[in-house]
Amino acid sequence: MSNQIATFGAGCFWCLESALNQLKGVEQAVSGYMGGHTTNPDYRSICTGTTGHAEVVQVRYDPEQINFKQLCQIFFTLHDPTQLNRQGNDIGTQYRSAIFFHSQQQADTAKEVVQELTEQQLFAEPVVTEISPAQTFYPAEDYHQGYFLQNPQQGYCQFIIAPKMAEFRRRFNQLLK
Repeated sequence: MSNQIATFGAGCFWCLESALNQLKGVEQAVSGYMGGHTTNPDYRSICTGTTGHAEVVQVRYDPEQINFKQLCQIFFTLHDPTQLNRQGNDIGTQYRSAIFFHSQQQADTAKEVVQELTEQQLFAEPVVTEISPAQTFYPAEDYHQGYFLQNPQQGYCQFIIAPKMAEFRRRFNQLLK
C-alpha cells in the first residue's frame, strides 16, 4: 500500500508538526494552511483571520506502520478540541481544531473517533473539531518548518510546546522513531 496523506489543524502548527514528525511511519509532516478562500496565503495574511485558512499540518504516512485512526487519536491529545476557534491565548479561526479528510474512509474514521471521545467523556466540554473535505494545501514559509526543533529556547516553545512534547513522548513512546 502506498503512502497516504492526512491534514490536521490543532491551533499553532509548530507543536503538531514536531510531534507527528517523530512517529514511526510518518515520512513527513509539513506546516501550512488550508480551509480558506484566498490563493497563496502567507503567515501574515492568515493571522488577520480574514483568509479563512487554518494553520494545519499535512502528514505523509505509511498506513502499514501507522494508521489514520492512530493519527487522529494522537491529534486529539495534542490540543484542546473543545475550544472553538482558539487554542489558549491563540484566538481566531486560523487556530481552529480541524481534520481535513482526503477520502470518505478518513471522514468516517474521524467521526468515529470524535464519537468515541464523546462516549468516553474525556473532555468536560463537547468536541468542536471541524471535519471537512481537504482543500488546497499551502506550505507555510520555510522558517515555520521544524520551528520547535530549531528554536527550543524561544519562550512559546519552552512554556507551551516543550511540556506537550514531553507528555507526547511519554505517552506514545512505543510509536516513536
